[in-house]
Amino acid sequence: MNFDLLRPFGFYEFFAGGGMARLGLGDAWECHFANDFDGKKTASYRINFNRAPELLISDVRNITASQLPGKATLSWASFPCQDLSLAGSGAGLAGERSGVFWPFWNLMLSLKREGRNPPIIVLENVAGLITSHNGQDLATLISSLANADYRVGAVLLDGAYFVAQSRPRLFIIAVTRGVGIPKFLSGRVPNPTWHPQSLQDVVEALPHKSRKAWVWWKMPMPDQEAPHLSDIIENEPHGVKWHSESETLKLLNMMSPANLEKVHEAQKSSSRQVGTIYKRTRFGIQRAEVRFDGVSGCLRTPAGGSSRQIIMVVEGRHIRSRLISPRETARLMGLPESYILPERYNDAYHLTGDGVVVPVVAWLEQHIIRPIAMSTCKAKGRQLVSEATLA
Repeated sequence: MNFDLLRPFGFYEFFAGGGMARLGLGDAWECHFANDFDGKKTASYRINFNRAPELLISDVRNITASQLPGKATLSWASFPCQDLSLAGSGAGLAGERSGVFWPFWNLMLSLKREGRNPPIIVLENVAGLITSHNGQDLATLISSLANADYRVGAVLLDGAYFVAQSRPRLFIIAVTRGVGIPKFLSGRVPNPTWHPQSLQDVVEALPHKSRKAWVWWKMPMPDQEAPHLSDIIENEPHGVKWHSESETLKLLNMMSPANLEKVHEAQKSSSRQVGTIYKRTRFGIQRAEVRFDGVSGCLRTPAGGSSRQIIMVVEGRHIRSRLISPRETARLMGLPESYILPERYNDAYHLTGDGVVVPVVAWLEQHIIRPIAMSTCKAKGRQLVSEATLA
């Protein structure tokens, strides 16, 4: 296999959606295989990645190891979150959707038996994975990786460090034994910024073998300020229309006194204030909850148990509202302006709401994944030298 100097690392992208992990990994990585079962998402993937002949539209349950070419450096899996999210069923890794982690993992074990398992595996999911079934789901997942001779660590990273969206996600990064982990990547103790107490509690309760395999990943804090919500909002949005005055008034009437006070405070500002609204049911009453802190709420799809997000713009006594536009949701995910979105609103919202924040992936790639990938190259070089010496 040729060693491409421009893209020296190969990867598999499972549950690929619109390819946001691929975008975040960047130019050093070449996708050898991608999969998703959603025809609408895969249509976007193909449009944005030059028809993507490496993409297989299939349920992961139906994929065999023989369909995965070569040996990739990385396997990325953003497996479904519906059974793990706070708004989900609570079924956890035994659920119909989130439980597809196990067919994916069986594929990785098949590759291991063939000597082709990726040296690096990254799993991405909602923060709810940490506490699902009192931490037992995460502990089981960690033990599965450890029993397959992977060292395992995780970080909880919020998209709000990079984009105008609150989107905390758990990233589990596993490295097969035999690949050296650079010393600057791991610490002796957890960092509360990346390792919340809930995660520390799960790790503390791990079985001995799994605890020995654990790594407290280290990475720097982002040094650039994230965009403000007002920076990404369109005055003349495409794909949505501004609400009528009566529709905006209906939203205001759905607010609790505390949320109405936020609107009144925004009206006192000398500048335009942009907020986001989610409709939520509180004690059997549907409420409109607003925030004006420059960050949107987490984008979610209807399948994730939440309503679509609403924009509210306040300029003195003038208050306007509307659904967030498709392009605005793309900006909240860090997608480039050149990214081609589905034409239908619901399809675009589902694509972005189910994705991973692109600059978050880029940060992890730069500060954890790529340094490990470089170590795999060194390990491969030592192996080749050893084999040549024996020959």
